[in-house]
Amino acid sequence: MRMGKMLYAGTFDPITDGHLDVIRRAARLCDTLVIGVLVNSEKAPFYSTEDRTAMIRLATEDIVNTEVASYGGLLADYVNQNGISAVIRGLRAAMDFEYEIRIAQMNAKLFHSGVETIFLMTNPAHSFISSSIVKEVFGLGGDIEGLVPKKVFEYMKNRGKQL
Repeated sequence: MRMGKMLYAGTFDPITDGHLDVIRRAARLCDTLVIGVLVNSEKAPFYSTEDRTAMIRLATEDIVNTEVASYGGLLADYVNQNGISAVIRGLRAAMDFEYEIRIAQMNAKLFHSGVETIFLMTNPAHSFISSSIVKEVFGLGGDIEGLVPKKVFEYMKNRGKQL
């Protein structure tokens, strides 16, 4: 049974192969997967919202049932206002679950009735990848090929954003 519209939200600073793995698998579960780029004034992302959105669009252009949107404020407000039936959360390791379960439980209180949180484990081959590690290695001139989608790697090189 496919769910209607689902949301996979995050900072995606930048999108990694781990994120893309979760996106591809989540997209098979629903009619539409919205990839929500968080705009949070308390966080200082390395890449602008526009850059992060552009990188996600490049990485997902072959996944026909995805769309990219940016949002600020409470995730629950976005979910409730946009007809989202489920929120996808990606997990890399057990320590992610400790953090994510608290967020999911709070969101369950804030979501309209019937909205679910679905946890997807990333492929073990991607479990060590994080946007923070990618930014650090890239910023220091290291090789991040194979950690981010090829088109994202090219975008990052062309932008010349070094730490």
